[in-house]
Amino acid sequence: MTDNDFHYMQRALRLAAGASVRAAPNPGVGCVLVRDGRILGEGATLEAGSDHAEIQALKAAVAAGEDVAGATAYVTLEPCSHHGRTPPCADALIRHGIARVVAALRDPFPAVAGQGLERLRAAGVEVSCGVLESEAREVQRGFLSRIERGRPWVTLKAAASLDGATALRNGASQWITGPDARRDVHRLRARCDAILTGSGTVLADDPQLTVRDTPVARQPLRIVLDSGLRTSADSRIYQGGNTLLVSCLDDEERLRPYRAGGGETLCLPSAVDGRVDLAALLAALGARGVNQLMVEAGAVLSGALLGAGLVDELILYLAPSFLGASARGLFAWPELCSLDARIRFDIAETRKVGADLRLTLRPTV
Repeated sequence: MTDNDFHYMQRALRLAAGASVRAAPNPGVGCVLVRDGRILGEGATLEAGSDHAEIQALKAAVAAGEDVAGATAYVTLEPCSHHGRTPPCADALIRHGIARVVAALRDPFPAVAGQGLERLRAAGVEVSCGVLESEAREVQRGFLSRIERGRPWVTLKAAASLDGATALRNGASQWITGPDARRDVHRLRARCDAILTGSGTVLADDPQLTVRDTPVARQPLRIVLDSGLRTSADSRIYQGGNTLLVSCLDDEERLRPYRAGGGETLCLPSAVDGRVDLAALLAALGARGVNQLMVEAGAVLSGALLGAGLVDELILYLAPSFLGASARGLFAWPELCSLDARIRFDIAETRKVGADLRLTLRPTV
């Protein structure tokens, strides 16, 4: 590996990061074509069913009048080797005379899984894999989670005062954090395929859970977890389609009104507490092609996901204020009798957002 390999792969990773949401359920991949220290073309994955990154980069080079024969292709994920909705990218690279392919990650998707790299080698292409692998896994975390674990990458968003309160005892909570933090939440929503909330939040706040103030190619799927159908079908979240109501009740007459606004319903088995089985929910979302799921919910659902070990990332906004001992807390779970039972996190990032502090936390392994 050379310094140039790292430099061009970093550029490809930036392209990939911008493509992840629009490409889902496919991975968002970046590709940079280089020869003699000069970029000939670059591209990123388009919407599912459209060009992959390698094809976009080849088209860009051809449009610029460049001959890519003998060039190196830097790709953030192994080029595909199978016919899906588009032809194999490995074949296109071979056909255009690419001499070397540098990949960040081997694709775990069963239809690829090393076969793309082997096809390139068999055609005489020099292949390297593993350049900036950990950085690529971070960019591709949603896709990798769905393929390797069968469920989306789950980001739980929460906001609280410095003493861990989310609302006053009477329920007043708007607004604990400032306008900059609220705009930042919309940017977080924009990078996710779906947003999950619970019936309690719908009943208390009647949210829309759409992306606003940030341009998006498509709105995330809005998912309401309402085991017993407590919410009203007239709630704002059920209007305008792009909504999935998940419950435990397979009652067509009661479910029909929730679909009147253009949304869908899904019945899943209940856990021992009578609520929707959360692991089954995430598996169902993975089967639907959801790579990245954001959770914006109350203390009960948030606490249940944390307690079940189903949260991959916690983004916590802390406002520089105190709401007092009688205020409502962040997460609901049983009382702990030992500190050994606490859920521990590593601080991955801290950032000032307006007057508030944003913490990005990952569960301690």
